[in-house]
Amino acid sequence: MTAPRLALAAALLCSCTSPVADANSWWSLAMNPIQRPEMYIIGAQPVCSQLPGLSPGQRKLCQLYQEHMVFIGEGARSAIKECQYQFRQRRWNCSTVDNTSVFGRVMKIGSRETAFTYAVSAAGVVNAISRACREGELSSCGCSRTARPKDLPRDWLWGGCGDNVEYGYRFAKEFVDAKEREKNYVRGSEEQARMLMNLQNNEAGRRAVYKLADVACKCHGVSGSCSLKTCWLQLADFRKVGDLLKEKYDSAAAMRISRKGKLELVNNRFNMPTQEDLVYVDPSPDYCLRNETTGSLGTQGRLCNKTSEGMDGCELMCCGRGYDQFKSVQVERCHCKFHWCCYVKCKKCTEIVDQYVCK
Repeated sequence: MTAPRLALAAALLCSCTSPVADANSWWSLAMNPIQRPEMYIIGAQPVCSQLPGLSPGQRKLCQLYQEHMVFIGEGARSAIKECQYQFRQRRWNCSTVDNTSVFGRVMKIGSRETAFTYAVSAAGVVNAISRACREGELSSCGCSRTARPKDLPRDWLWGGCGDNVEYGYRFAKEFVDAKEREKNYVRGSEEQARMLMNLQNNEAGRRAVYKLADVACKCHGVSGSCSLKTCWLQLADFRKVGDLLKEKYDSAAAMRISRKGKLELVNNRFNMPTQEDLVYVDPSPDYCLRNETTGSLGTQGRLCNKTSEGMDGCELMCCGRGYDQFKSVQVERCHCKFHWCCYVKCKKCTEIVDQYVCK
């Protein structure tokens, strides 16, 4: 049943060729709580017309798969959270702003940071949809039907309810890529370069989830003897996906558009990126100072580490502008003791610590 519906969705997307304003993004689903379809009053405005940031193609997919929207929002939220974790000690820290673009004007620049954001967002959708299938939240999918791994011992059972990463991958590809594929740009133009960059990074994010999914098993037997094992496919913790994509960010390839409308390396000494690699077409802006044009928020007021020589250190984080020192009161649990049975009791300890913020 799912294959025909996805085919219909793809056909609908092909009919959409009008450009969409870049100011809006489906990422905004993370910022607005989405009600489940059954929560909407009969006769009220359809749910899909109420959701901001969707392109025409994504809105048509929403009409076909309304129950998926809740989990797309969850995927976007997990992606934003992971992005902020991975860049917490960098000048650009994946800050969100209060509009439908979520990350602001900085996403208009085809930089490394933008590449990571697109990849981790696509990965978040695969992750959320795959888990929703396993948990029986979606009518169009269920447990994973991945074939039994060839290296699995014969006496181990294959067939536990696994995360449906295959469906999650296919749906994320249709939905996330819709905004790019419905555009029709001049061959060899900067706009086409950015579209191809986004598609490449979306795919890299999806493949990261797929690659890290692995076999999980549970023992059965008398007194935990593990005489029998049941195994299934399980997604990796999303932190591992973020770590992998951060590595891809560090090694991202600089690309440019050719006259034939293909992305090519700026420096031919490097190997062409695979579908698992991130690419970018613009140099990163200066994240040191606030700039309304580029969307940079600057590093003024950011906490820094006085003793670190890394990017979180005050010298690099503050871009040589210096920093201010202040005292901060921190309250932590301390002197914890285990009481039989069965709880831990702690005291609260107060400590005054030095903190530093960029000028």
